[in-house]
Amino acid sequence: MSETQCYENPPTPSSMSVGIGCVAEIGDLKAYITGPPDAKLSVLLVSDVFGYEAPKLRKLADKVAACGFYVVVPDFFYGDPYVPDNPERPIAVWRQSHGTDKGFEDAIRVVSALRSEGVSAIGAAGFCWGAKVVVELGKSDHVQAAVLLHPSRVTVEDIKEVKAPIAVLGAEHDKLSPPELLKQFEEILSAKREVDGYVKIFAGVEHGWTVRYKDEDEVVVKSAEEAHKDMLDWLTKHLK
Repeated sequence: MSETQCYENPPTPSSMSVGIGCVAEIGDLKAYITGPPDAKLSVLLVSDVFGYEAPKLRKLADKVAACGFYVVVPDFFYGDPYVPDNPERPIAVWRQSHGTDKGFEDAIRVVSALRSEGVSAIGAAGFCWGAKVVVELGKSDHVQAAVLLHPSRVTVEDIKEVKAPIAVLGAEHDKLSPPELLKQFEEILSAKREVDGYVKIFAGVEHGWTVRYKDEDEVVVKSAEEAHKDMLDWLTKHLK
């Protein structure tokens, strides 16, 4: 499996704090938190390998929060996101410390913490690496809605086990989740009448486009905004 697309177009680090939210602890993890703290509906955003500080991810979190959700973006990498230009930590080495199995365990702790705070319904959206964590959450009653955006390492077997309403938003040019695989996901979901499922393939874009687009590329920006709206519509449909 070619995974180089996972690491292309890394986010540009910002020397300034991005977003209108704050960083706090939840479930023993640091997290970017935004939205009304007394909201009964929450959305968990699970990042790609570049982590929770990515500026475009935080801006998206604020956009979701503006619709009335309490949004949590945990630091699943404990301050150690993937850095492409670090020759001492190639991706294979980095992954040994940051598997999605551990991410899933941490996500359950965050979900439990949200429940203890009185949250009544939780949705989760995962990007690339994060999509695998979210599909695992969707296999039980941990979340009431799930969205996978340009997923990585999500399999047909994963989709077969999903119980929560799930939307898959993929790219036409994606070696990790090519259209052929996404169409298999769609066939499986269509046959699972007990699960509301939705699959959409965005033309002309590549893996990672929803959070790693270039601002000057108007076509890709428009496609990313469409995907953001689809994600938000799905979460709203199943949480509100």
